[in-house]
Amino acid sequence: MTPGQLDLFPTAPALPAGLRYAPDVITPENEASLADAMVALPFRPFQFQGFTGNRRVVSFGWRYAFDGSGLHRAEPIPDFLLPVRDAASRFAGLAPNALEHVLVTEYAPGAAIGWHRDRPVFGEVVGLSLLSPARLRFRRRCETKWERADLIAKPRSAYHLTGEARSEWEHSIPAVEELRYSITFRTLRA
Repeated sequence: MTPGQLDLFPTAPALPAGLRYAPDVITPENEASLADAMVALPFRPFQFQGFTGNRRVVSFGWRYAFDGSGLHRAEPIPDFLLPVRDAASRFAGLAPNALEHVLVTEYAPGAAIGWHRDRPVFGEVVGLSLLSPARLRFRRRCETKWERADLIAKPRSAYHLTGEARSEWEHSIPAVEELRYSITFRTLRA
């Protein structure tokens, strides 16, 4: 390619260092039973500093309040989530009990999550995607421009955020087209 010539077939940006992704971390049967169990969970609209998000959430183990009060104990992790926590911990190379916080999120069609980094009180993040795909977008500021990457999190897949992906990059999910659940496990920082 000569200087000044546009590349008609640019290569996809590399994923951020510290981001791992794997498809089919759980089986379709596991996904179906998890989706059935989600119906009975006590979901509430997501609250952030006086605003209500268009997704619903429930936390177990620990709950983070965005009203300035921070981290609080929550109901214990339900038994039906323990096998999926085991799968997430195997994928991430962590002990199951290291994944102390669980956030289950229901994304109805049109629901999204804006640009953010997980709160500093949390360490590593392992997420599982259920029922429908979601586009996970990543960005970080590099001097005067943004460096960007994304991946499609397919149903039954998992991602793991550590290192730069966890501490330097923000992530978001644009509006989903179909019902989607995510189960996000987090370690606590020492």
